[in-house]
Amino acid sequence: MMVNKKGLLAAGAVAVAASLALAGCSGGSTTDSGGTADASSTLTVWVDADRAAVLKDAAAAFTKESGVKVKLVQKDFGTIQEQFIAQVPTGKGPDVTIAAHDWLGNFVGNGVVQPVELGDTAADFQQVAVTAMSVEGQTYGVPYSVENIALLRNTALAPTAPATYDDMIAEGTAAGTEFPFLVQVGPESDPYHLYPFQTSFGAPVFGTNADGSYNAGDLTIGNAGGEAYAAWLAKEGAAGHLSVNVTGDIAKEKFLAGASPFLITGPWNVPDAQKAGIDVAIDPIPSAGGSVAQPFVGVQGFVVSAKSKNAIAANEFLVNYIGSEKVQTELYKVGGRAPALTSAFEAASADPITAGFGEVASTAVPMPSIPQMGKVWQFWGVTEAAIISGQGDPAALWQKMTADIQAAIQ
Repeated sequence: MMVNKKGLLAAGAVAVAASLALAGCSGGSTTDSGGTADASSTLTVWVDADRAAVLKDAAAAFTKESGVKVKLVQKDFGTIQEQFIAQVPTGKGPDVTIAAHDWLGNFVGNGVVQPVELGDTAADFQQVAVTAMSVEGQTYGVPYSVENIALLRNTALAPTAPATYDDMIAEGTAAGTEFPFLVQVGPESDPYHLYPFQTSFGAPVFGTNADGSYNAGDLTIGNAGGEAYAAWLAKEGAAGHLSVNVTGDIAKEKFLAGASPFLITGPWNVPDAQKAGIDVAIDPIPSAGGSVAQPFVGVQGFVVSAKSKNAIAANEFLVNYIGSEKVQTELYKVGGRAPALTSAFEAASADPITAGFGEVASTAVPMPSIPQMGKVWQFWGVTEAAIISGQGDPAALWQKMTADIQAAIQ
């Protein structure tokens, strides 16, 4: 396997193995059941089933060059965060695990990860991916994929991309379909899917620091833009354009049936649309409030355990193997998510679907990974749902939500 060597370690991967041997490292690696392995130069990596086959080849190449064995342990992705936090402090966790970037606040807060040194490879990744894998200016993982929502357009029903939200409603109405556009809301709303509209009113959840990281002390969701967004939610709910009765399944079903020209969704729903015979295009989400509509970006990557005794080898494996164009491309092929490495993304952008989502990602924002974000979700969606359903004064409900979030954070 060809790898993208960037001189992170001057002596190369062979020197990594030598340094491990000289240091007498015990490995911090695990057996499948979580017990400690005996190999002195073994990396244990937790990975989900979808990406295990790609990592198998990367691991073999790394072992061949460095002499450091890589033990892959398949895990259910949904259980990894909890298990990692529980096991690392006991010394039974892996050296490396696959992770979503929004777990990082929890990981850093619990002291279970250590920074990763990207060296001069940092500039090779999409900036939004590196920012997402960072907390307070420290990078804690090597990203491999970028995922976000965009506007999925049925070109037979809507030949051109709408420039604004009002244009989308007009074009959707002119199409004569059941819905001008579709977005999943549901009984407790869906702040993730509605967030681009919120940001278009200039009301992000948190402000940012000079380095681009989120400032938990700056709860901007309650600003004047937030109140304007709340008023818009009420208006669009009354008009029937937003409805708590439209769940994710219903939105997808209706779009596949041709009941709307537009669906705000992610790449996960594109294959079924294509199977349904729909010629789809991927467009930016149109602004409702005048500013750019910025969805959240979700980034996945690999992080290194704070308890790993093979941290040098782990860093080398992640940067020069997981971070190589070949591996990033293979991960893209099995997962369908845009590669985080710029060169791999540019190659993948020959597919207009990937290119479309990537264009939206270029102006998107990472989902906050700071621990305080956990206090936002519990109030955010239910408040949106109440406003959309006309259950009170929009501004009053929005400010009560903001006050509740602030109190929970403090």
